[in-house]
Amino acid sequence: MKRFVLPLLLVVACTPVLPPNGPADSGAPVAVEDSGVPVQDSGVVVIDAGVDAGVDAGAVVVDAGVADAGRDPLVLMRPFDVTVPVGYRADQPVPLVVVLHGYTATAQVQDTYFGLSRLAQQRTFLVALPNGLRDDTQQQYWNATDACCAFGKTNDDVAYLTAVIRDVQARYAVDPKRIFLVGHSNGGFMAHRLACDRSSLIAGIVALAGDVWADASKCNPTDPIAVLQVHGTLDPVINYLGGATVGQPPYPSAKNSVRTWGAKNRCTGTNLSPIGGNLDLVTALLGDETEREGFTGCPANSAAELWTINAAGHLPVLNDQFAERIYTWLLAHAKP
Repeated sequence: MKRFVLPLLLVVACTPVLPPNGPADSGAPVAVEDSGVPVQDSGVVVIDAGVDAGVDAGAVVVDAGVADAGRDPLVLMRPFDVTVPVGYRADQPVPLVVVLHGYTATAQVQDTYFGLSRLAQQRTFLVALPNGLRDDTQQQYWNATDACCAFGKTNDDVAYLTAVIRDVQARYAVDPKRIFLVGHSNGGFMAHRLACDRSSLIAGIVALAGDVWADASKCNPTDPIAVLQVHGTLDPVINYLGGATVGQPPYPSAKNSVRTWGAKNRCTGTNLSPIGGNLDLVTALLGDETEREGFTGCPANSAAELWTINAAGHLPVLNDQFAERIYTWLLAHAKP
């Protein structure tokens, strides 16, 4: 089986196999033309939980000072960071957003790309920044669906991320109706996996370039959940039309991922329908490049939506509106 690492700041989840009539997979690194995302100082206060994750040089890092007694062994073995906004008060529960990085990336780099810790300072919510384990090539990954990207590893990242959420709840004032996941690529697959397995805990997810199980029978949520799929039509890594990593099971198309959630949520709409107008989320593309579709009649604040970024690749250069748009969408889908 082939694996590779793209020379990008935020690298890819897996090597794609394109749909029929597409170019053959050579196993060589794929060039993504819209990958030039600068790492900039986030200007946020990061509460350090003991992990050396390469915090931005300009960020203020302070010791959380949390005693280990009583904490889950999973988080003691795999510490994580939490961004606590300056407006946080222990007597006022706030939303929690868990950021899930792509394959080979880190939580801090992914957070800089999404801009969620920056937004947290303005909108007052907590951001959890866990990191995946390292595989045989020393790349960080999540054991998400069978399509991406554990490559035979069997660690239980569902249990770990559940422990992360519970740990934040124990240490901070978290609104239990507003716990969300935002992931890219392998992290997007992991967000879908948690939505399938922990729908009673999580209110909603945003997955950029990551899909749910191709076999929908493996996804068994107990509660309706809000799912927003965001995907570029020219993504050469996780193909918009679906595909498979070399030697791995397939992943569905972006639209079929959303159709799975329309069915799981028991939405009454029979297929995807346009929602509102287009959005401008990418700096390198002219105009309002992002189309919105979704299922109607989804119950209890759940949702199944697709935002299609026309002409974007695997790593779109997101503008300042992206974090604001997805966070506002998540807040609109809190648990009832």
